[in-house]
Amino acid sequence: MNKTNALPQTAPDHSLFVRQFKKPVSANALAAVRIFVWRTWKHTSNNLFAYGMDVVLSPVLTLLIFTYLFGGAIAGSTTAYLQYFLPGFLLLTILPMTVYSGTTLCQDIVKGVYNRFRTMPFWQPATMIGSVLMDSLRFASAALVSFGVGMLLGFRPEGGALGAMMALLYTVCFAFSVSWIFSMMGVLVKKPETVSGTSMMLMYPLLFASNILVDSDTMPDWMGVIVELNPVSIAATTARGLMHGTASSGEIAVGVGVCLFLLLLFVPLTIYIYMKKVR
Repeated sequence: MNKTNALPQTAPDHSLFVRQFKKPVSANALAAVRIFVWRTWKHTSNNLFAYGMDVVLSPVLTLLIFTYLFGGAIAGSTTAYLQYFLPGFLLLTILPMTVYSGTTLCQDIVKGVYNRFRTMPFWQPATMIGSVLMDSLRFASAALVSFGVGMLLGFRPEGGALGAMMALLYTVCFAFSVSWIFSMMGVLVKKPETVSGTSMMLMYPLLFASNILVDSDTMPDWMGVIVELNPVSIAATTARGLMHGTASSGEIAVGVGVCLFLLLLFVPLTIYIYMKKVR
């Protein structure tokens, strides 16, 4: 009598021998931008001392110097000068910070960080958009500090709280649009030092050849025309009008139009140059 040992039959486990390949899941554009906003914030939080210098100490000292050193000579009293000067001073404070967008981008490219990013499955422009969006927090912080100190010194917005909020929002939006100019420069040049040096050569003539410090009506006619055509002067006039409730619809339209023009020109151009570079 033959007995056979009946062994339990099991299905072969092909997973042990066959590799399972899965295509990496690509992050959508919004998620990618959110990740790079967080990345920029982590870099900022690791150097809070420099952040505090930019958004607190530097604006406060500059406001005190201009108000009490030049206010009496220009307007007859510091209080009268502050009423004119503060809305434009918001731009004088935050526009130099827009250069950081270019230097940060250039540093990552030079260090090879972006060579790693381009191999990852996400929407590549998020690397720039997230950084510039996070820089807007720096702009907003500096603008709020400057406005708060101005209120303590005696500034009163004649347009009320709504006008003040609209002016603050406009200055941050204008700085955001200007940031893309220097972001494009950060993609083009090879050294972060070149971005900072070249940017300041462009920035300070635009800031001081404007109506931020004095009214263009006090200047020679030829100089007044140049000053009024300066985009910084247009932004300062818009912010001043919103702050004091005197802005006409035409002034607001021109001020917003300058922001839109800069965004429509430099955002696609910067992304195009960057995508062409990383390939």
